[in-house]
Amino acid sequence: MIKWEGIMPAVTTKFKADDTLDLAMFEKNINAQIEAGVNGIILGGTLGEASTLTQKEKEALIKETLLIANGKVPVIINIAEQSTKEAIKVAKNAEVVGADGLMILPPMRYKATDYETVTYFAEIAKRTSLPIMLYNNPIDYKIMITLDMLEELATNKNIQAVKESTRDITNIIRIKNRFGDRFKVFTGVDTLGLESLVTGAEGWVAGLVCAYPAETVAIYNLVKSGRISEALEIYKWFMPLLELDVSPQLVQNIKLAEVATGIGTENVRAPRLPLQGAERERVLKIIKTAMATRPTLPDYKNNIFQV
Repeated sequence: MIKWEGIMPAVTTKFKADDTLDLAMFEKNINAQIEAGVNGIILGGTLGEASTLTQKEKEALIKETLLIANGKVPVIINIAEQSTKEAIKVAKNAEVVGADGLMILPPMRYKATDYETVTYFAEIAKRTSLPIMLYNNPIDYKIMITLDMLEELATNKNIQAVKESTRDITNIIRIKNRFGDRFKVFTGVDTLGLESLVTGAEGWVAGLVCAYPAETVAIYNLVKSGRISEALEIYKWFMPLLELDVSPQLVQNIKLAEVATGIGTENVRAPRLPLQGAERERVLKIIKTAMATRPTLPDYKNNIFQV
């Protein structure tokens, strides 16, 4: 049972300089997320480094996250596969090792039809008891999960949420108008975080939260308590950082920010390489400015909704 709401970071994978998993730094980051008040942890971000991990490494990260979380927040596994057979296998394995939920993309590489995509999601849903969030990102993955497709999928009770990354913020309203509370909606675009929450999204699958968990959770809690002006002040400060998430080099950008806040390293896995030259200096300048002007947060965790 997952309560689909709040901030759920799509966490980065931590590596040592020798390209092995850095589980000590990974634990430090996950603990920082939980301490800040996030509502779940999402592993295996598909625009991140999940595709470079071996199956053994993926299982090690799942088990480590479950140990760290220790039931305090749900652990959700991303599924991005080329075949229905493999996706079902990943879903079943996630359930066996103890994951709390799944986030599922449409079929990868092949541009499936609407009918094929609906069938793909439904076949996975039928073979697991885990609650599911669908990931709707036609800009990066070329397949749109339409309202009509959601209508067909609504009969699958464990398909419960949608990560909405169309960049069309009004799609949140369309989903709510058509389905009410049948599907919980999360924004998946950092630069539309506050706007999406105001529009009615229940949550935010975030990227820069990996480096700035407290600021991200504060924005969510303040918006949901009606304290929009306070949330907006933090959000305006945050925006140059959030724009680092909307980039092919989002992993390198986020990891540089994690270094600045002391909860990550810059190590990436090839073919990704650390940022170089003018681009590196540009990103570091954004981070340095943000750190120098980092806002003092209100008491966003205690009785925040009692306004």
